[in-house]
Amino acid sequence: METLIEVQNFTFYYGESPVPALADLNLTVRRGEFVGITGPTGAGKTTLALALNGVIPHFQGGRWSGRVVVAGMDTAETPCSRLARIIGSVFQDPEAQLVATDVEEEVAFGLENQALPREEMLPRIEEALTMVGIRDLRHRSLKELSGGQKQRVAIAAALAMRPAVLVLDEPTSELDPQGTQDVMEVLRLLNREHHLTIVLLEQKLAAMAPYISRLVCLHEGRVVADAPPREILRREKLLRELGLEDPPVAAFFRQLQRAGLYSRDLPLTVEEGREELGRLFAKEGIL
Repeated sequence: METLIEVQNFTFYYGESPVPALADLNLTVRRGEFVGITGPTGAGKTTLALALNGVIPHFQGGRWSGRVVVAGMDTAETPCSRLARIIGSVFQDPEAQLVATDVEEEVAFGLENQALPREEMLPRIEEALTMVGIRDLRHRSLKELSGGQKQRVAIAAALAMRPAVLVLDEPTSELDPQGTQDVMEVLRLLNREHHLTIVLLEQKLAAMAPYISRLVCLHEGRVVADAPPREILRREKLLRELGLEDPPVAAFFRQLQRAGLYSRDLPLTVEEGREELGRLFAKEGIL
């Protein structure tokens, strides 16, 4: 499988800080993956996002070493304008990212900056809005939208550029549980049906664990774990050290494990939990 992102021994210090935000970090992302990156506040998630889209080192000052390569391009040697065609970026506060007054204008903004002709822009706008399920909002004012809807608009604006990779930095931090679930469902659709490579940097392990195929844990700027989410959930001590909470269903079954009533991998979704309970009840002759 083709490698789209390769971070090689990357270290970054903000300003004169003696403590690195990222420390000798290595990471590979292949085409078609849905990678979740988590860790406590200060672990280096946002710094990594900025390194992937070239803001570091082009616009954010600091000391750095190592390499970040995206689609074969060294980000330190490639203009951010060119990287933006490969890496679509979505940030935690949609209000800070949105610049237009209505949905269509927002999705068109990046395309206009590339001076695309209108006949090419219109189908891209239609495609992006359809992909995130908000075609009906096309002519709505951004002021009328909920937080979850605004985040979908931000994702659509990134998708209109037709990137190879979508990088999202804490995109659900400002959203309620329903808005969070809506955004996660959109990301799953983009990954599974449109085969988009997604890198999701998110502190809410419970929100993303059911959707991602791979989980990378950061601590003090270093990768401390990299495995499928079910394997990470087996490492209860690590989760506790990182201050990460189990998904609710997994937390319930972990209690059953502690009581000696359950020995299989922890389920991640309500549907999986229901199936496991059915299996347990059948084993005990309850059903």
